[in-house]
Amino acid sequence: MNDERKFFGHPRGLATLFFTEMWERFSYYGMRGFLILYMTKALAFTDTQASNAYTMYVSSVWLTPILGGLIADAWLGQYRSVLLGGIIIALGHFTLAFHGLPFLYAGLALIVIGTGLLKPNISTLVGGLYEPGDERRDAGFSLFYMGINLGAFLGPIVAGRIAEGIDWHLGFACAGFGMILGLTQYVLGRRHLQPAVERIAAQKAARRAADATAAGGQGGRSPLTADDWRRISAVFVLFIFASLFWGAYEQAGSTLTLFADRYVHLELLGLRLYASWFVSVQAAFVILLSPLFAWLWVRLGPRQPSSPAKFAIALLFVGLAFLLLIPAGSLAQQGIKVSPLWLIAAYFIQELGELCLSPVGLSLVTKVAPVKLVSFVMGIFFLSNFLGNLLAGWSARFVSTVPLVTLFGVTAAVTIGAGLVLFLLLRPVRSLMGGVR
Repeated sequence: MNDERKFFGHPRGLATLFFTEMWERFSYYGMRGFLILYMTKALAFTDTQASNAYTMYVSSVWLTPILGGLIADAWLGQYRSVLLGGIIIALGHFTLAFHGLPFLYAGLALIVIGTGLLKPNISTLVGGLYEPGDERRDAGFSLFYMGINLGAFLGPIVAGRIAEGIDWHLGFACAGFGMILGLTQYVLGRRHLQPAVERIAAQKAARRAADATAAGGQGGRSPLTADDWRRISAVFVLFIFASLFWGAYEQAGSTLTLFADRYVHLELLGLRLYASWFVSVQAAFVILLSPLFAWLWVRLGPRQPSSPAKFAIALLFVGLAFLLLIPAGSLAQQGIKVSPLWLIAAYFIQELGELCLSPVGLSLVTKVAPVKLVSFVMGIFFLSNFLGNLLAGWSARFVSTVPLVTLFGVTAAVTIGAGLVLFLLLRPVRSLMGGVR
């Protein structure tokens, strides 16, 4: 490391990416927090119609990162891909500020495209801040994840309050201004990102040189090695279990938002609550717990659980959160408005799981993916969010037709069962990872 000023003991570029992603997530979660409410209330969509539209949007947001990773690896590079993606996202939010269904669908489509360019590449830049073998990498991703959730905490509170309390379309515009602030931070901090950009470029150049040598010095491109394929296979296995985790976790924006709006007593300590605010509860716990988890992984060092073990622990936690909601669902369907503390407690347990999976997964991909395909593999890994959001949105359509006890119970059973299965698979998965923990 050089002598430039650090960010909590990490490269200064982490601060630039921290605040860029914070404002991007402010815009995304600020709008997502009230999107399904906007469709069911302002547009008079049925639960099924709103769930279908919501699912198509939030799942597509996690599908396009594959293309965004390919574009960055082959053409634009990581820095320019993030910049262009942020501009398109801002345009999408401002498009949503206009009335009419065409503007709704056009705005959502722009956000999907922009997020595809931004999401995998900003994570790749975080990984590029660290030399191979740097033990601070997982801790750095945990801090970066805290920035994500600081934006996710503020977005629904500010944009959700404006949307539900004043005007839906002003809420969309507020989200757009958040993305503009993120772009400003990104451009102003470009010099701090240069070491990461150069390190990623050097790694790619070294790999191309190795490919050319392997191809007989003719400039050809050698195929992936057997070790590369084993590591990609490990990412794929963990991708399956991550999909199940997100299928439960992402019900916060669909099933549990509708649950909060219809069955929760929206008042706490004399303060009026908005259903869209509950998405912020998850983020608030991440902000509080991220420094603790970052410290814990550094403190444990080589004694910390392996990445697959952390995934298994995450699945158990999210399952326990839905087990806790079963009695709340039973009370709600008896006509009792339940305390918001039920949701708050469930979200606390969920976040213990999320911090064992999401930042760890991002860090893992930057360590095991072939250098020449790191952004592409990151995009593949984000497909777990795509499938998870499909599952979460599909579940939301049953919130008014299936007993809540059944809905919450099935979610708990699936995730806890998956966690136990993954514990049984830890040794073969670690073997595929080729020594990377």
